[in-house]
Amino acid sequence: MSEEKNISKPMQLWNSALKAVKGDSTQQLVEQFTSEMTLVAEGLCEDQARLRQSVEELRREDDRHAQRLASEVQAMEATLRENQRENDRRLEDMQHRLAAMEGKMNSRRRKDRGWLGQVTLLVSIVCGTWLLVTILNLLR
Repeated sequence: MSEEKNISKPMQLWNSALKAVKGDSTQQLVEQFTSEMTLVAEGLCEDQARLRQSVEELRREDDRHAQRLASEVQAMEATLRENQRENDRRLEDMQHRLAAMEGKMNSRRRKDRGWLGQVTLLVSIVCGTWLLVTILNLLR
């Protein structure tokens, strides 16, 4: 009996220590832990769902921005092509006008040279005649 008493005291001590650590109801602790973990898991799931929704919204917004940017680039390219055509047309018109002006200048120069040549010829005839008359008057 004394042996049994000696064995039962450590067993009682062990059981009382376990009871202090576990509490009265282990099942209740497990249920409480499970409900708290479920609450945390549901919160994480909701957070993850909100994050997925935010990411999807950002993707859609990024796609809208990319499409708008692409359409603006196309509009700018079209405007640039139109401006280039207009500039090419103006340059061609200016080249034609310049060629016409150069042609007029060349024809005027030819006319001026012709008129100047005629005046030079006339002056040389007058000078030659005057020289001839002067020489004839000296010989007389």
